[in-house]
Amino acid sequence: MVLSQFTTDKPLDVLIVGAGLAGIGAACWLRKECPGKQYIILEARNALGGTWDQFRYPGVRSDSDMYTLGYAFKPWLADKAIADGETIRSYIEETARENDVVRHIQFGHKVVAASWSSADACWTVVVEQTAIGIRQQVYVRFLYMCSGYYSYTQPHRPTFAGEADFAGTVVLPQLWPSGLDYSGKRIVVVGSGATAMTLVPAMAKSAEHVTMLQRSPTYVVALPSQDKVSQTLRRWLPKGAAYRLTRWKNTLLRVVMYWLTRSRPELAKRQLLKDVTKQLGPDYDVQKHFTPRYNPWDQRICVVPDGDLFDVIRAGQVSVVTDEIERFTTDGLLLKSGQTLPADVIVLATGLTVQLFGGMQLTVDGKTYQTDELMAYKGMMFGDVPNLAMAFGYTNASWTLKTDLTARYVCRLLRYMDKHDYTIAVPRREKDVTPQPFLDFTSGYVQRAGGSLPKQGSRRPWRVHQNYLRDSMIIRYSRLVDGVLRFGAKGVLP
Repeated sequence: MVLSQFTTDKPLDVLIVGAGLAGIGAACWLRKECPGKQYIILEARNALGGTWDQFRYPGVRSDSDMYTLGYAFKPWLADKAIADGETIRSYIEETARENDVVRHIQFGHKVVAASWSSADACWTVVVEQTAIGIRQQVYVRFLYMCSGYYSYTQPHRPTFAGEADFAGTVVLPQLWPSGLDYSGKRIVVVGSGATAMTLVPAMAKSAEHVTMLQRSPTYVVALPSQDKVSQTLRRWLPKGAAYRLTRWKNTLLRVVMYWLTRSRPELAKRQLLKDVTKQLGPDYDVQKHFTPRYNPWDQRICVVPDGDLFDVIRAGQVSVVTDEIERFTTDGLLLKSGQTLPADVIVLATGLTVQLFGGMQLTVDGKTYQTDELMAYKGMMFGDVPNLAMAFGYTNASWTLKTDLTARYVCRLLRYMDKHDYTIAVPRREKDVTPQPFLDFTSGYVQRAGGSLPKQGSRRPWRVHQNYLRDSMIIRYSRLVDGVLRFGAKGVLP
């Protein structure tokens, strides 16, 4: 497929930006529910898979079960419910091939800007071929952003005094160098989030010793890597039925557990810490190293499959140190407490840099919007921005649960517009709705985002829910015509 064939005066029906988990899912739903729509997927990188192709650090895996992280229409058939990155990437590739999506992907094409014209009821999208820097224009009726929420090229990278003195190797997980040999070496992993807790037990298999250095603790829970209920169901039921039942079971369990945790935070905290103490023993300082200063789900709870992190701590292969870095030294780190940590390799698992729309500039009828000026409608469209949807998953559950709902909503919206000969759909922002933070989350990457995130509103349909059951009712079954989402034809915005 040659991109230039879509730079004619006849606009493309749908442009999907991003060929990761959400983008491939969006294309599959579009093919199933709007088979007549002409679409392409633009992917800035040279491979599909998104996060699951970008991240190649040791042990990379899901931090939620694959029965909910997988697609609703594509059963997860691997044995492990918490799966490694390569298996997830293969699952996405298989889904794309089975649904004839691959031929619609244009790799190495980055969306730079998008400008809407109400007179033409059309987006003009500026696309750069990353290999040669040439830019083109693509005309499209509906723009579907599935590019994720973080920068693929610029992870959060704090700087420290004395870095130039360090004689070893400094590594960023997001940009992991292929062929890095750390066997028999002393490793310090800086961080306490999901990435650090994945890296640490994986690197401990061949390193001399691994230290996880954290400024403050994170809640951690050990869960089985395999789902016994699913395995039992698969022995008695067709694979599709077993998958759907397991998906619903895990979804409902997540919703209930999240509600209980948020409504009874002290009880949840005691139980989480009790479980950690059971794993590490009564003599381990759980208070210092595994007791956060915040309530459960103020930040995401980290999952360690089969308790692998606790196993390597008990075995003496891994140490947890709660302290802050004073400076790098020639052979490691000096901490503010005065303690030194010897290291041959230092891994800075210090987080992501939030970036919506891949950094794309967004303009509507000559007005350029910054992302923090936008207000989310049903968590997927934006006030006063026509014919645009964004895939953005849950912070307290699997990403794909929400992006599947979003994809099906977009298909329903497109069918409704075709049926009534509409060419424009735009949520009209209401003046009496008070802006609020898009995410009620205290994680570092959210707090650092500052003005990079849009807002949500003080009431429906401007609320961003973190509840799959509520969203299912709102997104799948509520009326499209709600007095906020307006429809019209070419000329002016309705």
